[in-house]
Amino acid sequence: MSKTTVKDVSTEPEPEHASAAPRTEGGSLAFSLLLIITGAAGLLAAWVITIDKFKLLEAKIAGKTFTPGCSLNPVVSCGSVMQSKQAAAFGFPNPMLGLVCYGIVICVGMSLLTRARFPRWYWLTFNFGTLFGVGFCTWLQFQSLYRINALCLWCSLAWVATITMFWYVTSFNIRKSFLPAPNWLKSFFGEFTWVLPVLHIGIIGMLIMTRWWDFWTS
Repeated sequence: MSKTTVKDVSTEPEPEHASAAPRTEGGSLAFSLLLIITGAAGLLAAWVITIDKFKLLEAKIAGKTFTPGCSLNPVVSCGSVMQSKQAAAFGFPNPMLGLVCYGIVICVGMSLLTRARFPRWYWLTFNFGTLFGVGFCTWLQFQSLYRINALCLWCSLAWVATITMFWYVTSFNIRKSFLPAPNWLKSFFGEFTWVLPVLHIGIIGMLIMTRWWDFWTS
């Protein structure tokens, strides 16, 4: 009688491809809080602008006038910005896009607080979203300074929030090797990430000052 040998595979090493899993990364407490704070700041700005936009439309229908609280002078004039065609770049009021996108940022930050970890594709998608946000804000900044000729304080708050989250998300992806970068650049982002948003926001501040220099100094 022949014996059938049963191979015990319980102790056999698993194939390399079976044990390989996509690398996931979570964020530090500071990074999580930064996303929550910047997302909340952007959401607040989008919410206030949306409410004022509704009030402007109601006043227009009723044949009345409404002046937003942040319309302080001819330069800082939120009403002028809200009523411009650039305020609805995609066919609907821009702050409605902010209500969704900044809400997503808050959700990511809250998830990281619970020690959630995400794969590379997730972080790169998130990074692309913040890149789109910075690009859109840059276009709005140009339109505000050189076409509409007025500033909106709540828009400015959203700009600062978006710029800050973009640079820190980019720094995270570079330091975690999700974005290819030389070692010196990784070291720079590890120590001096804060320099980039400060420099970015500082340049915008200088453009604002020079654009209305005569008004500020009069």
